[in-house]
Amino acid sequence: MASRNLFSTPSISPSQTTLSPFTSSLPRRRLAITARSHRRRRPPDRRNMSSIVSIPELPRRRDSEESLLLDSRISVAEGDTVDVQGVRDGSVRTQTRKGRNFSSRKKVLGVELSPDNFAVAMVYFVQGVLGLARLAVSFYLKDDLHLDPAETAVIMGLSSLPWLVKPLYGFISDSVPLFGYRRRSYLVLSGLLGAFSWTLMAGFVDSKYSAASCILLGSLSVAFSDVVVDSMVVERARGESQSVSGSLQSLCWGSSAFGGIVSSYFSGSLVESYGVRFVFGVTALLPLITSAVAVLVNEQRVVRPSPGQKKENIALVNPGFLQTSKQNMIQLWSAIKQPNVFLPTLFIFLWQATPHSDSAMFYFTTNKLGFTPEFLGRVKLVTSIASLLGVGLYNGFLKTVPLRKIFLVTTVFGTGLGMTQVLLVTGFNRQLGISDEWFAIGDSLILTVLAQASFMPVLVLAARLCPEGMEATLFATLMSISNGGSVLGGLMGAGLTQVFGITRDSFDNLSTLIILCNLSSLLPLPLLGLLPKDSPDNVASKDDGDIEMKSN
Repeated sequence: MASRNLFSTPSISPSQTTLSPFTSSLPRRRLAITARSHRRRRPPDRRNMSSIVSIPELPRRRDSEESLLLDSRISVAEGDTVDVQGVRDGSVRTQTRKGRNFSSRKKVLGVELSPDNFAVAMVYFVQGVLGLARLAVSFYLKDDLHLDPAETAVIMGLSSLPWLVKPLYGFISDSVPLFGYRRRSYLVLSGLLGAFSWTLMAGFVDSKYSAASCILLGSLSVAFSDVVVDSMVVERARGESQSVSGSLQSLCWGSSAFGGIVSSYFSGSLVESYGVRFVFGVTALLPLITSAVAVLVNEQRVVRPSPGQKKENIALVNPGFLQTSKQNMIQLWSAIKQPNVFLPTLFIFLWQATPHSDSAMFYFTTNKLGFTPEFLGRVKLVTSIASLLGVGLYNGFLKTVPLRKIFLVTTVFGTGLGMTQVLLVTGFNRQLGISDEWFAIGDSLILTVLAQASFMPVLVLAARLCPEGMEATLFATLMSISNGGSVLGGLMGAGLTQVFGITRDSFDNLSTLIILCNLSSLLPLPLLGLLPKDSPDNVASKDDGDIEMKSN
């Protein structure tokens, strides 16, 4: 969709998932002691010290208590004197104290801040606050490396490539534990990789090729950590109610949005006051938060295989690993090639693959209109808040509207409103008495709200297409396809920028580029028939529950 805010840089938001808070229900159990009289207590018979303890079958998740009661029964049978009633009372008191500790934990958005949930929230917060360097990257490519808009668009498009193979990261994390852990180790590794890439940007990068490589590494670290934390969320959300899942999803979205809002304003003021290298150095510290909170993840260590089986189990080329990979690929392809999945996926890809002129507009507003980094930071703050407004608009008014109608209305309105950028390029807004700054803020606000409201149905549609049993892998695959369309649209926009001769100092054909990019957004509309007719709520009622957005 070409109608985007003026200063957006190509960034792909990871899909948010649901997780369950750490809640515990401690059922009380009765112990029948047949060796005890109902009228008065008798001393135990020293000739026969055995007591019969009747213990009902215990749930599997109470392993610790089951072991306690079992040990009590064994000790009585062996002739040791054990006050089972005291053990029972002590266990209940211990459980009560634990319950008080759980209930005393603080809650955020209805979710208890257990160590696990805190770690998840911090990882999402880091994903949002990493936007601190986005504006610095744009200025670095423009002012320090002296790249043209087309070259900048290509580099930013290539930096999104790691988001196209998200299912691969999930498969690696699930199949190849590092140092005995499938989640902790990869979160630590992702944080270190991100810190390493931004450290290179802060002190060593001096060419467009090295800059593209470092930006790519930073994007890879965020994409991998996103998949890992999404898998943690899915594991904790399994079996929880809709209200609990909704609270956890709100925690994820809220943490990321808060990080984005925090970084929005400072992203511009820090660039203007201290320069892009300083911002890169500060950004290098942020991924280390992901590595630090990884120790809070409650994860069972993978048992090491015996010496005779170690080589066979770890090798990635063993027959079992390859056979499982082949079966997963066959199952995934069987699901995608179904018409009810393939056709809507094709529409999502084409809808996202329309060209846009973001890089050209960034060069125009900074080189021609003279917008400062601090002002652009304020615009980013407005657009961050506008994204939340777009989510609220969809949840409040559009979630019961059929998907075809949502895509039709938002695309048509987005195309019309996107044409207002021509007014800024031609200077007609000044003839209307509106300054360039206020026009840019208002235009970005409206376009961002509309763009976010129109992107929410993409997430809903992708989740609806996932058949039972393949929700995680297929959802991640569909989102990767959607991200691929967005990357293709950015590369097409870079090509058109080059064709129209738009450079860092020449903007004669920028109006033509804007009009062409906006009109191209209408091209997928004849394919609206590929989308299902039912509204999201109708389909959700048929599935007897809300759709969990899972990333493998």
